[in-house]
Order: sequence, then structure tokens, then C-alpha cells
Amino acid sequence: MTNFTEIEDKYKDDAYLYCRLILDKKILASNAVIAACERHLNDLLEIKEQSFKYSYRPKRAQNAIKFMEVLPDPKTGKTFPLAMFQKFIVGNIHGWYKKGKKNVRRFKTALVMMARKNGKSILIAGLMLYEFLFFKNPQMSRQMFCAGNDKKQASLVFKMVAKFLRALSLQDKQVRKATKKVREEIRNLIDDSFIIPLSRDTSSLDGFEPQFTSMDEAHEYTDDEIFELIESGQGQLESPLTFIISTAGFKLNGWLYTTMYPYAKSILAGNVIDDEMFVFIAEQDFAEEWQDETTWIKSNPILEIKAKYEDNMEYLRKRIKTGIEQNKIFRRLVKNFNYWMQASEESYMDAKDWRAAGASDADIYGKDVYIGVDLSKGGDISALGFVFPFEDKKFHVDAHSFIGTRGGLDLKIDRDKIDYRLMVKKGVATLTDLESGIINYAQMIDYIERYVQAYNLNVRAICYDSYNISLFLAELEKRGLDYELIEVRQGVKTLSDPTKEFKLGVIDKRVTHSNNALLDIAVNNAILKYTNDACQINKERNREKIDPIVAVIDGFTEAMYYEPTNKELYFDVWG
Repeated sequence: MTNFTEIEDKYKDDAYLYCRLILDKKILASNAVIAACERHLNDLLEIKEQSFKYSYRPKRAQNAIKFMEVLPDPKTGKTFPLAMFQKFIVGNIHGWYKKGKKNVRRFKTALVMMARKNGKSILIAGLMLYEFLFFKNPQMSRQMFCAGNDKKQASLVFKMVAKFLRALSLQDKQVRKATKKVREEIRNLIDDSFIIPLSRDTSSLDGFEPQFTSMDEAHEYTDDEIFELIESGQGQLESPLTFIISTAGFKLNGWLYTTMYPYAKSILAGNVIDDEMFVFIAEQDFAEEWQDETTWIKSNPILEIKAKYEDNMEYLRKRIKTGIEQNKIFRRLVKNFNYWMQASEESYMDAKDWRAAGASDADIYGKDVYIGVDLSKGGDISALGFVFPFEDKKFHVDAHSFIGTRGGLDLKIDRDKIDYRLMVKKGVATLTDLESGIINYAQMIDYIERYVQAYNLNVRAICYDSYNISLFLAELEKRGLDYELIEVRQGVKTLSDPTKEFKLGVIDKRVTHSNNALLDIAVNNAILKYTNDACQINKERNREKIDPIVAVIDGFTEAMYYEPTNKELYFDVWG
């Protein structure tokens, strides 16, 4: 274990103290927060190494903390000391700089996640106003943005920042003279810096160079459009910061959950090296932890404040009680315990179980395979599901989707909220090659032939839903592809057991998947519809695509009964 006592005394500030409280188990924390603390202390040890590019400046960290502690609450006018976890976040952002470049910050991106009612407002407003009033790189004309998924969200964040500034200006004559708010712009009259809202609705800005951008409630973002816009404008800036702060949400196909959250977790796990991204994720590590009050501080780090402990606990107990009474405990888990879940208690698969079953390196060469076929209604999306049965009742699955373009691809992308061009680049989808825009079954069979040949697969059966299947089967026959064909009747009588068994297999790690982006989306969209105790997969809204997982389940209806061919016995008998 690393000996953190070797850290120089000059670095032992509030951020260091918080890390010791966490690592010495004086404060319970999520695995992600523990990893963030270990990262900070390890980096403090690395400063003395010539190859390490960063230095830590405790005085700068403390200056930012002091400012935020004199920032009055807009409602009461009172000031409050920051919690230790808040000092850790602020200390990291304003304490780390590049060696030899004392005004160039280390962290250009920060992802901070925690449950609701944990002091997000002071972090957003405090960090933004500190940069607005005092930051010196650049000296003049710093552009600062309150970003939101839409204009309304962006304006809400801007108004919150404006309220904090007004409260401060009422108490500080210099701030009052140096700043001015006109409609949706706050201007620094001394150095011409400004703060404005930013959303995808914002018209183009001349000379767009976002020095500091807060992205609040990032779980609402469907894609990376705003983030990419911000990053593209930072190219000429030495020391920008994009501060992403959010609670978990229900959009499991959105940008935060599919891209930024797993990337941040990979940084903390040491699987990805990104020295310029700060990560702090206070969350429940397991869904069932809501039943144990002693673990609530994992996602609610504000509970470290003893003076407010009972009030905060009473609030959470009430949320749990009403959640149980209203059968909405899953919503409490997401918002009050920062635990990602689907938007419906009928959701087919727990998102964390599915993510944990990812295995991109599965060896499928030369293996048996069952192929599920789900053809679209109206030429929308058709899918092939590939189920590879292994020994000991273990399975690996993958899928490939075929996208119809009738009505225009851009319109379809906008309606479905899926970037199909990106899916094609990822190799998990194929656009139809027909001018009509409907699915070309010949393309699907071409793909089967190429895939089988590339991996030397033995096709045990093609398992199909009979809807619209005639032309598909005719094309198979025309090509002389003598695969066993098995119809999968679409109803709970046929699909209930495979659907349940597949889910249990994922939970038990007996079923793995290839981290296929479109299959992930389909699983996140899938809900269960019950008839008595029997069930099958469905979806809540027409635009929510589930075709890839339906195709996989079609294949699994036969694969679950798989018995390997005993080739040795065959040759013994027939010699």
C-alpha cells in the first residue's frame, strides 16, 4: 500500500485532509470517491518526480475556498463554510497547475456527480464567479457560459449565478462597481469578461472561446453536441475549464451515461490515463443500499456536516417513505441516491448488470452460433442477433442492425435520438442501399454470409419471427444456404422463459455481450409486459428502438437448450 505519510507537509491542506478522512474510513464514501482521493494523494507524491508534469499550489486552492465561503446565500444573506468534500473539489480544480506554467491549470474538464440537495448551487456559482472576478489567464475578455440542454435549463443556471452575484454585490461595494447585469448577460466592467446562458438553441457567437463553462444536469443531454461545441472553441485558450455537474438520470442512452460517466470511471480505475480530467462521483455502489441508512452518505456527501445531519437524514427518510408508498422507489434511487436506473420499474435489465456483462474480447472464432432475425414493420430497423453458446451454459451475444432511410436519415436521427451515422462508423449498423429507403433483405443475408465466413462459424439455426419473413427466406433458399430454420412464435408462451433466463444469465455473468452501442440502447429501452406470470419484451414509446435485443432473444430461445456435438463419439461409432 502506498505510504501517504511521505507527502510533503506543504501539501497537507483541506483536500489532503478530506482524502485521509476517506481513506482512513472516518467518512464512508463510494468506491469512486475513494479512487478520487487515492488519485489526489498519489499525484501529490508524484510531484517530486521530474517526469510528472504538474504541481500543486495549496495557497491558490485556499484562496478559491475562502471566496466561496464569503459568498452569501441569495435567500438569507448568510455565509457558510464549505463541507470537506466541497473543499476537495474546489482544491483540486484551483490547486493543480502545470509545472513551469504557474497560470496554466491542470484540469481542463471536471465531472462532479452527487445526489440532489448536496450543495451543487454553491459549487457552480462559486467556481464561475471566482473565475469571473479573479482569474487571470486570460487577463481580459474571459467568456463564461451557463450551459443547459435547452434554453430554459441554461437560463435557470444563469439566473442562479446572477442571484449569488447580486447577494455578493449588496455586501461588497467593489463588486457592485465592477459588475453589471443586463437581461441575460453579466459583464465585468474592468476586464470585459462576461457570463451568458448557452444551449443548442443559442445563435452562433462571434469569436466563441469558452474560458469557463458549467454544464448543469448533464444527464439530460441526449448527445455530445454542446460539449463538442465548447471543446471546439477552446483551441486557442491555455487554461479553459468545462465543469460538468449532475445527478444520475433516466436517459441511459444519453451522452452522460453512455460516454462521459464510463470514461470517468475508467480514469479512476486506472484503465484510461487522462491527467487533465478531474472526477468526483458520490453514488451508491449497489441498488439495495437504500435500505441501509449508514450508506446514504456515499451519494449524499453533505451528510458529513454534523449540524445539518438530522435535517438531511429526515428529508431522505421521507423521500424513501413516499417512494415506497407511491411505488416509485426507483425514482428515489436515481435522484436522491445518484444511482443510474431506467425510467420505469418495468425495465427489462438493470443498467449496471448489463454494463458489467460487457466482454469485447470474447473468442467466437470457429464456434457454434444461433442467429435471431427480427424484421421491421414498415422498413424502419431490422436486426440480426448472434448467440454463441459455450460450455457450462454460458453464452456470448452480439447484434447487427439494418437501418431504413425512408423519409430521410436526418429526420430519422432526430426522431429516434440515435446517431445512426455514428453507429455505422462503429460497425454495429448498416444503412439500406435501396433508393426507396426500405430495408434490403439481401444486405442482411450478405452480412450473415460475410460474418459466418470471417469467423468460421457453424450456424446451428436461424430463429425468426414470422412477420414479413417470406422474402427473407426466399433469398436464403435462392442462395442455397441450407441453415436450419426455426420459427419463433411471438407471444409469452414461447418467449417468457428465454426472456427470464437471458436476464438471469446477465446477472449471474453467464451471458456476456460485445459492448455493441445499438444493442446497449435497445436493452436500455426494453421493458417487460406481463400476462399473469409470463412476460415478453416491449417498449414504452414507438421511437424507442428494441430490435437488436428482440433479435438476440429470438436466437436465445433455441440457444438456451444447446448441447455441443460430441465429435469424438461420432467418429468412434462410424469409424
